Amino acid sequence: MSMNRSSGLRGGGRIACAGAAAAVAMGLFSTGAADADTFVPLPGGTITKTLSDGTVVTVRLVGESATISPSLGSTPVHRNAWVSASAQVELSGSNAKGGGKIYPGYVVGCQVNIDGGGVEGGVTGELDWSGDQVEGNVGAESGGELSLGPGQARSFYVLDIEEADDFGNESHERRNKFKGAGGSVTWADETIGLTGCGGYAQARSFVKVKVETTNVMSVVTLWGRPFSIG
Repeated sequence: MSMNRSSGLRGGGRIACAGAAAAVAMGLFSTGAADADTFVPLPGGTITKTLSDGTVVTVRLVGESATISPSLGSTPVHRNAWVSASAQVELSGSNAKGGGKIYPGYVVGCQVNIDGGGVEGGVTGELDWSGDQVEGNVGAESGGELSLGPGQARSFYVLDIEEADDFGNESHERRNKFKGAGGSVTWADETIGLTGCGGYAQARSFVKVKVETTNVMSVVTLWGRPFSIG
């Protein structure tokens, strides 16, 4: 989903008094500064895991950033952000021949701590990574338009790839498949739209990778650093 972003000042009528003009100009300048988009560079990250058959899996998140927009409709319960990054996967070892699948996404929380380590990323006990979907109470969606109340968190996938299934019907996949020793996927200006959250809100990227080697099937998950969306 793409959205046009714009910011700036709209001029008003002609002001006769110089002092009044200066005061109005200062007020407009302050409003414009508050309404400007904020670019947030993020550090990304790297994780390396050695599987039981000796295959080494390295997952990287590079070029990660977020652009935070002022509240939609000038109300504190609306947030908007655009996120970009690239997920890269490398496999090494004599059994690293089967390739894998890359599932990039984000977790968004309203007045809830989504920091922490491990596959739950701080939302302990809420995520099930065993299947093709991120499941559980946090939920999984295919788009970044979310409605959350205090203490709630939800995840969504970045990708929505249209493919034909085995019967020729249209299907939507949330992953990018790769064969051989590595693969990658890049996204730019993916929208996170949040409504209903009256307090602070955070988001955090994740890259889930399902790897298939000659002898092993495994899941490796890399989490990005949490960032505020207002």
